[in-house]
Amino acid sequence: MSIKPLIGLNADYQEGTGGKSSFSFLASGYCQHIQRAGGIPIVLPPLNNKDDIESALNMVNGFVLVGGKDIDSHNEGFVRNPSTRLMAEKRETFDRELVDSLAKRRMPLFAIGAGLQLLNVLQGGSLHYHIPEDLPSALPHSDSQDRGHRHGLEVVPGTLMEKVYGDGEVRVNSRHHMAIDEVATDFKVSAICPDGVIEAIECQRDDWFVLGTQFHPQAQTASALDGRLFEEFLDAVKNSSRVFEPQLVA
Repeated sequence: MSIKPLIGLNADYQEGTGGKSSFSFLASGYCQHIQRAGGIPIVLPPLNNKDDIESALNMVNGFVLVGGKDIDSHNEGFVRNPSTRLMAEKRETFDRELVDSLAKRRMPLFAIGAGLQLLNVLQGGSLHYHIPEDLPSALPHSDSQDRGHRHGLEVVPGTLMEKVYGDGEVRVNSRHHMAIDEVATDFKVSAICPDGVIEAIECQRDDWFVLGTQFHPQAQTASALDGRLFEEFLDAVKNSSRVFEPQLVA
């Protein structure tokens, strides 16, 4: 019997106001792409206990860090840009603990959007907190009037991104105003926008598979080719030592 790996995902979170309930949520595209690629999605709401996080990670074989609103630059000692749309503090606190645990375990990881940005920061890299100010000559990386806004992508030879996209023209969806500045230690750039903005990285360590994209391959605005990134991620999970055969209970 073929065993499907369990893939964890961190849920987004919205605090209730005006008498409305708080709730956790997740865009369906993440789960759909994991299932198409041969995995079973397991969604984790924000957990406030380190032991609970570790217990949850004991049950999954890989993890997808999802996108969302902006991380708080105050946590890295920087002034908050007026354009910042903060993710819920409860989620960011959980995500930071989660990334720390994932890194220590060297669990196969696919980080997307804000998930990529947080991963890069916590692994020792840095961010541009507002592209129009930090990189005024950059192309538009978001368009409030066009949810399907796209731009070109240049893939780096010899990377997983080249394996997926080849050497032809690549265009990806783009809805972000933050981006990677300095790449974290042990990581390398695997795709870049023609204006120099980093759009994908991957880990160079032999003992840790990590792929990170600034664009969103799970979104409705993504191409069919973008979905292959989930297939490559699931292949890496299946080839890792974390995938195990279930034990029969007597």
